[in-house]
Amino acid sequence: MSLPPINPGQEPAALDDKLTIETPEQTDLDFPIAGIGSRFLAIAFDTLLQFAASIALGFLFALLADTRVVSESSSGTWIAAIVIFVVFVLFYGYYAIFEAVWNGQTPGKRLARIRVIKDSGRPITPSEAVGRNLMRIVDQLPVMYGVGIVSALMNRQHKRLGDFVAGTVVVHERKLADIRPLWQAPPESAGPAAQYGAARLTPEEAALIETFLNRRDALASDVRYRMADQIFTRIRPKITLPDSGYPSAERILEGLAAERRSSARYV
Repeated sequence: MSLPPINPGQEPAALDDKLTIETPEQTDLDFPIAGIGSRFLAIAFDTLLQFAASIALGFLFALLADTRVVSESSSGTWIAAIVIFVVFVLFYGYYAIFEAVWNGQTPGKRLARIRVIKDSGRPITPSEAVGRNLMRIVDQLPVMYGVGIVSALMNRQHKRLGDFVAGTVVVHERKLADIRPLWQAPPESAGPAAQYGAARLTPEEAALIETFLNRRDALASDVRYRMADQIFTRIRPKITLPDSGYPSAERILEGLAAERRSSARYV
């Protein structure tokens, strides 16, 4: 899950234009919704990459067309079928493949610092990435995403039809260094920090840790300790712990957050 961002060069989200997720640990996570401007920037960059790839493929097929491999009608039919398949994958599979592999981002979305997530705040699955992007065939009608733009303007979360079908929403993200967290490391931790391997955490796990540390003082003691243990149990397989004598779950979460901040990674 990504933490709320307002990025330079992007339109600020209105106060009501956000997705609020209430976690089982009684913590609310807010996700500012990406507007049409940010999404158009992402699509424009992705389209440039697609056209560059299509030009390169066009030269390749032109070279094949000049050879004897397509001199027979059967060979020409196969080449035509391959061309149609490649074009479809390039202009529709491109989005689905990148969003499935890059946790809801394409190169354009990464440039615009936006991300596709599920309505529940969780990362999208490959099947959801395929579903939302197949609907681009409709969203692109009649030209320049006309249907998609109208759909986005008619709902507060700026969803196009593909988002409604897959149950997804596009949100902003930002650098952890821009967050100005409420939680600060205690003075005694000013010495050499333990290295738990925070780089192996997903952006959603890092955001969950930060949210807990910022809001733990408002939680009842039993809820606070239980929540720290639940988060620690979730991330334990990914982090490095000493063979014996490691600190409490809450201290480990503090160490992970400090390590993540010091590396200025994205969340």
